[in-house]
Amino acid sequence: MKTLRLKVDPAHPDSDEARSAIAQAAEILRRGGLVALPTETVYGLGANALDAEAVARIFEAKQRPSWDPVIVHIAGNVVQNSMLSSLVAKMPVGVEGLTRAFWPGPLTLLLPRSSAVPDIVTAGRTLVGIRMPAHPVASELIRHAGVPVAAPSANVFGHISPTTAEHVLEDLDGRIDAVLDAGPTLHGVESTVLDPNQSPMMIYRPGAITADQIRAAAGPVQTLMENILPEAASREALPSPGVGLRHYAPRAQLILVEGSLAELAGRLADTARAQEKRRVGVMIPAELANVDLGATLRPGSRFIWGRWSAPQELAEKLYAGLRALDAEGCEVILCPMPEAGGIGDAIRDRLRKAAYSGKAEP
Repeated sequence: MKTLRLKVDPAHPDSDEARSAIAQAAEILRRGGLVALPTETVYGLGANALDAEAVARIFEAKQRPSWDPVIVHIAGNVVQNSMLSSLVAKMPVGVEGLTRAFWPGPLTLLLPRSSAVPDIVTAGRTLVGIRMPAHPVASELIRHAGVPVAAPSANVFGHISPTTAEHVLEDLDGRIDAVLDAGPTLHGVESTVLDPNQSPMMIYRPGAITADQIRAAAGPVQTLMENILPEAASREALPSPGVGLRHYAPRAQLILVEGSLAELAGRLADTARAQEKRRVGVMIPAELANVDLGATLRPGSRFIWGRWSAPQELAEKLYAGLRALDAEGCEVILCPMPEAGGIGDAIRDRLRKAAYSGKAEP
């Protein structure tokens, strides 16, 4: 299979070139093919969510296990949305307030599925994850296709999520029909996954929409503490996709380094020296770009990550940095852990999963 690369300028989605690319991608989706599409979070690998055979191709291309459900993306009017109503059996109390506040945007809601949703989308679960992306190219593609689009991240299962079309092709070139290339994504980490069916509401995956924002808009919310889950829990029994698993992982061993900005240079240097003869790469906060971390680092083994004081920059460049250091052949990547709170919670979540030392499911 030859993967088409269809370029779209997100600032001009109505141009002739953009219209042609989006129409071509929409036709691929309608006939059961796979299209990687940009969202404001990461690139997703899309298929017609109502076509079980098309969704099965996502799992095959990503080498994704069948027990891990996928999120469905919709477009259209937030208040009266025919795609949403076709996917949901019953709307929980309070959902309208959440959609008014955060859609379109990086919030996935776990909602009671209708009979129209194939089992493969939810891995047989009773809830289906749904979100309305804010990216203009994603929105136009879904609207032109006329179907809801199932779209997990467009990468091999467990690997670093893609934030550019180049990242998608690194993993999936020749295994999918097309990628809509609209440049780098905005947020750089996946959507917040929220279950509004319980009280307090439960965040299963932190993301760009923070707990404080949800609390202000819709009331009490808590974030799942994964360390309370039983070690022997089967994957099918886990409450949400991705919980307790190795995800977002580089090929290199990832070592996380805690500390304040003032402490990080010394701790990174000490940790780098301890790696003996292995090639070490470091994710460097911009404030420390000119700090000498010792002779253990070779050229190309430092990625200037972003300002420590601007966690949104760290989120945006996280996956690009891990991929860049992997490409340099680093055997170990050292990464500081940002402070908790806000989008820092999402970054810490992704880094913990990427550094998980347990054996990943095949």
